[in-house]
Amino acid sequence: MGVLVPKEFFITSGHATSPVSDLNAFDLALMDANICEQNLVAVSSVIPDGAVEVEVRPIPMGAVTFCVLSQMRGYSGKNIAAGIAYAYRKDGHGGYVAEGHLHGNLQDLRDELRKKMEEMSRIRGVEFGEIHYRIESLEVPPNTYGCCIASLVFCDFR
Repeated sequence: MGVLVPKEFFITSGHATSPVSDLNAFDLALMDANICEQNLVAVSSVIPDGAVEVEVRPIPMGAVTFCVLSQMRGYSGKNIAAGIAYAYRKDGHGGYVAEGHLHGNLQDLRDELRKKMEEMSRIRGVEFGEIHYRIESLEVPPNTYGCCIASLVFCDFR
C-alpha cells in the first residue's frame, strides 16, 4: 500500500447561522469556507517535510479530503470561536497544527492556541518559527444556531 504524504495545503475558515439546526449552520460554515462539497477526513497535526502553503483551490465534488478541522457550534446569544494555529519547525523538518474551539471570544482562543503550540514545541524539544493563526468567532443571534470552523486542508500529495 502506498503512503500519502501531503505536499501542499491551504488554510480556510468560515462561519454561519441557521434557524433550523446546528448541522445546517455547520454545513453553511463549510460552504463559507469553500469545503462543503468534499468528504472531509479529520487528521492530526503534522505538516510533512517540504509541504508548502498554497492559495485556496477548488477540490472536486465528493473527493476524500484530509484536513485538520476545528469547529464550534452554539445557540442563541452564545459567543463561539474555532481556530487553528500552525508553524514550521526552525530546523526545516515540517511543522505542526493545533486546533481549538470554545464558548468565548477570538482573543481567548488565540491565547489557548498559542499555549498549545508552545507545549507542542516543548515536548518535542524543537523550536518553531512564527506561529500563524486562523480563527473565526461569532455571537450567535437570538433563536438561531451558529457554527464557526477553521481548517488546514491537504490538497496535493506525493
